[in-house]
Amino acid sequence: MNLESAIAAHAEWKAKLRNAILKEEQLDADAISADNQCPLGQWLHGDGKAQYGTMACYGMCVTKHAEFHKCAGSVARTINAQKYTEAKAMLEYGTPFSEASNAVGVAIIMLRREARI
Repeated sequence: MNLESAIAAHAEWKAKLRNAILKEEQLDADAISADNQCPLGQWLHGDGKAQYGTMACYGMCVTKHAEFHKCAGSVARTINAQKYTEAKAMLEYGTPFSEASNAVGVAIIMLRREARI
């Protein structure tokens, strides 16, 4: 698993959500909310768990990753409800989405360092 790519992919969600707001697109909020649908989530719940599941940083990464997807899914549901102003505000600094986005990035970095991946 390339954890650098995983960090970038999760950072890109803010742009994807902003783009969906601008284009007034419908999103698959259930898939976005699921923490086992993206490549990182599949790895965390599969090979990553088998290899690093006993490490404390692994558990934190799983938790922070799930929280991120829950927040992103919430934004997607707001977009789908056509509450675009509210959805845009949900992406701002200091919001649960912003905090979860930062936290998952830090958790992935910590896992990479501790596991030496």
